[in-house]
Amino acid sequence: MLARLPFDIQSFYEIRTKKMAYVDKTDLMWDLVHSGKYYFLSRPRRFGKSILLDTMRCYFEGKRELFEGLKIMDYETDWTCHPVIRFDMSGMDGTADIFFSRLDDMLSDYEQKYGLTPANCRDLGSRFKRIILSAYEQSGEEVVVLIDEYDRPLQQSWGTDEHEQCKNIYRSMLEMLKPLGDQLRFVFLTGITKFTQLSLFSSINNLSNISFDGKYAAICGVTNEELHTYFEPYVQRFADTRGISLEECFQLLKDNYDGYHFSDDNMVDIYNPYSLVNALEKQRVGSFWASSGATSLLQKFVPDLDLYINKYDHDYAIDRIMAETSDVGSADPALFLYQSGYLTIKSSDDYSYVLGFPNAEVRTALYKVVMPAMTMQREAMNRNAHIRLIYALNDGNTDEAFALLQALVADVPYGNKRLNVMGVEERYRLIIVTILRSIGFITYEERMQAGGRPDIVTFAKNYVYVIELKLEGNGGVEAAAEQIRDRHYTEPYLTDGRPVIALAVAMNDEGKGLTEYKVVD
Repeated sequence: MLARLPFDIQSFYEIRTKKMAYVDKTDLMWDLVHSGKYYFLSRPRRFGKSILLDTMRCYFEGKRELFEGLKIMDYETDWTCHPVIRFDMSGMDGTADIFFSRLDDMLSDYEQKYGLTPANCRDLGSRFKRIILSAYEQSGEEVVVLIDEYDRPLQQSWGTDEHEQCKNIYRSMLEMLKPLGDQLRFVFLTGITKFTQLSLFSSINNLSNISFDGKYAAICGVTNEELHTYFEPYVQRFADTRGISLEECFQLLKDNYDGYHFSDDNMVDIYNPYSLVNALEKQRVGSFWASSGATSLLQKFVPDLDLYINKYDHDYAIDRIMAETSDVGSADPALFLYQSGYLTIKSSDDYSYVLGFPNAEVRTALYKVVMPAMTMQREAMNRNAHIRLIYALNDGNTDEAFALLQALVADVPYGNKRLNVMGVEERYRLIIVTILRSIGFITYEERMQAGGRPDIVTFAKNYVYVIELKLEGNGGVEAAAEQIRDRHYTEPYLTDGRPVIALAVAMNDEGKGLTEYKVVD
């Protein structure tokens, strides 16, 4: 019988005592905690940061029995028990009062543990300092401080009057770490986004940001080697359920959940662990990470995503220094998309990182997010039409597919004034491409080939579609059909194995919808 997959567990103790499947990264953890004292790590949400911190907690508390059989046993001989102070900020919302109250509760727990009575309950910083000093004095060992998802209250309060208050609350605590170097063994903060305006990186002595460090690129997530080492029996079970080969199942998982890179010094492919483990547990491909709330902050930090999403679907360069040092709230929105897991490093040079979508799950999720704003329709209406469109295109039912596209596009190019920064034909193409990508189809826009650049090429399950768009005033259907034939747009796809359907589509000149289409022989 296969060990249980910990798809909903973040406790190292529970995983080990219940003998669940576990990806052993304790060698990397050991190296990190013996290399320095103050660290910050940025990774997307649900990427394994919490289990990493809990593993550190168990290690520093000297729970040797939990690590039997793991890589760390080749390195560790001491197993000194240190007092550990851990704060989990993941459940914080955006109000300063609730943030203060939650910290007050956490500090109170530690004060009770060390027999302390706060002189001033409102002075969180002094209370934090006193707890550390008491833990050090009572144990005789240096103290470990672990802060998980430190940025959660700052993300939630961003753009509100509460944000400055939340920053001040943080400052009052973190600045207390600076003079306590002799009493501290290890300080580790994790988060998604980096708020340099918090002065976090000056409040703590020499806080090292390892988010781009190649040595620790795989400290969270699952590498391809780890997938084969720890999960191959689960992949085989998944393959048997779907009736495909083991190799095909590995490729399916790779297409949907792999592709993350966190350092150009170590471009090892990383799988999203949350989606991967959920897919293996449920034995189906789904949008697990995106459905868990991963897209909830997009509109706050990338307000015009619907207008510019296509530029992120190609190689998008971002200044290297800005990516590594800038505040997420004051830089290119692509920095937020990278840090939060929607974009990843594809390549780099001395001046920039080239970013792009890591996998099919993320691409489809982002295009789904922008659809309601772009088409000015309710999300439920879009979803119903999207399902029908998938079936129509998979079945080669071009009449049904065109009718659905007409309904989805409607008069959006005319009515959505935010699209006025583009030409009319460009608006149509953006909307149709976004629709096709949001339903999970691999779709290319103006892809260069020998005869030219067809407007859209999209790959359905059973067919390849080559689509050329023309405004009615620019010749409409007949001009589009002639261009498809003259430039041999379908030829590069004839060896694909799927039938190729060429569609010539006419559009209203004023942006009031698709008017007609024809299948081009």
